[in-house]
Amino acid sequence: MQCLLADKGYDSDAIVAKAQEQGAQAVIPPRKNRKQPRAYDKALYKLRHLVENAFLHLKRWRGIATRYAKNVASFVAAVQIRCIVLWLRIS
Repeated sequence: MQCLLADKGYDSDAIVAKAQEQGAQAVIPPRKNRKQPRAYDKALYKLRHLVENAFLHLKRWRGIATRYAKNVASFVAAVQIRCIVLWLRIS
């Protein structure tokens, strides 16, 4: 099953309808001002938060954020090294 994971800013009927039209389930928490809040998979939304935090940690590393690497291979290597460092720190 395909899912569209997004934050509250993307909670609109048009986006949800487009996702369903393409065969994806929209996992978007409803905004506070929505008259009839939609249900969403909270466990799957928490996984989205983990991925977003991983990108946040990557952006904190200056070499990746400013893209000092001149070619793609060096940039990918820098991202992989940073991910390994994050993984070792968490485990």
